[in-house]
Amino acid sequence: MAVQYQISGKTAAEIVRSVEDGVRTGALRAGDLLPTVRALAAELSVATNTAAAAYQQLRQRGIVETQGRHGTRVRPEPPISADRSSRGPVVPDGVLDLAIGEPSLLPDLGPVLAHVAAAGVTANYRDAGVLPELAERARERLPELPADAAITVVGGALDGLDLLFSTALRPGDQVGVEDPGWAASLDLVAAHGLSVVPIPVDDDGPTPQGVREALQKGVKAVIVTARAQNPTGAAVTPKRAEHLARELRNRDVLLIEDDHAAELAAVPLATLAGVTPRWAFLRSASKPYGPDLRIAVLAGDPDTVARVEGRRRLGAGWVSTVLQRTLVRLWETADVSAAAREYDARRTSLVEALRARGFTAYGRTGINVWIPVDDETRILTALRDSGYAVAPGSLHRVASPPGVRVTIANLTQADIEPFADAFAAAAAGRRWTV
Repeated sequence: MAVQYQISGKTAAEIVRSVEDGVRTGALRAGDLLPTVRALAAELSVATNTAAAAYQQLRQRGIVETQGRHGTRVRPEPPISADRSSRGPVVPDGVLDLAIGEPSLLPDLGPVLAHVAAAGVTANYRDAGVLPELAERARERLPELPADAAITVVGGALDGLDLLFSTALRPGDQVGVEDPGWAASLDLVAAHGLSVVPIPVDDDGPTPQGVREALQKGVKAVIVTARAQNPTGAAVTPKRAEHLARELRNRDVLLIEDDHAAELAAVPLATLAGVTPRWAFLRSASKPYGPDLRIAVLAGDPDTVARVEGRRRLGAGWVSTVLQRTLVRLWETADVSAAAREYDARRTSLVEALRARGFTAYGRTGINVWIPVDDETRILTALRDSGYAVAPGSLHRVASPPGVRVTIANLTQADIEPFADAFAAAAAGRRWTV
């Protein structure tokens, strides 16, 4: 059923503005179904070509997506700032939030910030940029990268992707993405007017056949999550890296690796850096040290990094040296190994509990567990009624089968067995009660 919001306008530009206004105010929400092109044209008394052009512009801006026979819908995270009250599903009181993908075990920043404050801030524009001590420490912490890698810093993994897309790709270019994959990166691809080519994922990362088929389709870039893949927990093994390298070696594509889990990862890094002439490697500070630390190291071939730095100079200019010094100090003093072990224990226990009840569950590394299901909506509703909020797989999928994502950051060991019982009841069409 289409939403009741009244789209207006006589030109394609006016129709686009009307839909954007609906998204911004919350009258149009993620997943809302819009009228068909013909129905909208008839409703507004405009030519069919005008309505079609408006929908095309909205798709290119990443605001809507066309799902074949399922019609045109508002994307899960359209690139429009919406009223806070309209953002995302509300988790009712008394419901355990297992949908949020943020870490919960974080180091104390107090002593670190006090140390950084004593160093002061950059006093002039000339001294701004990548701090030499950060670049030096980054090389020490990333010995797996090629020795000639150029290094810069960006405002988090998404900022790095945004800069890479804007400097290396053009609207209409195809990008190979993991499926299921990181919802935010899928939305960013759409916001840049790029086309998604899904690459299947198993426990060892993107499949070689999937990468091969994406290359045959002419993708200009491929995104690979090194470890703790969101949402499946996949991690690229050394053997899988060898197989992927055979497919990618010397190909004229931009290879982007995302190592967002960094120090929280339970397995060694098996990188593909340097396999292609153009490559970029991103390591964010958000997962191990805190989501508010909007900083990531971006390494890559000199040309790719130079383009990113040049584009950043025309916008934000540089990443705050206060943030850079904070990250350096965290690298020097913060030990996140206990958090990593706790996340591993929770994730492993949940996967085992689900498998013991006869369900397939994936979660080799990281803070997420992916559970294939037949009907996402039914499972989501039943779990919420039983006191648990999980993330719909539709946010993460392109062509892969349905599933739900559980984030273990808020899931204690005491919660695991009750949740597994609730999931089993939901799958059987029953409401779970203690």
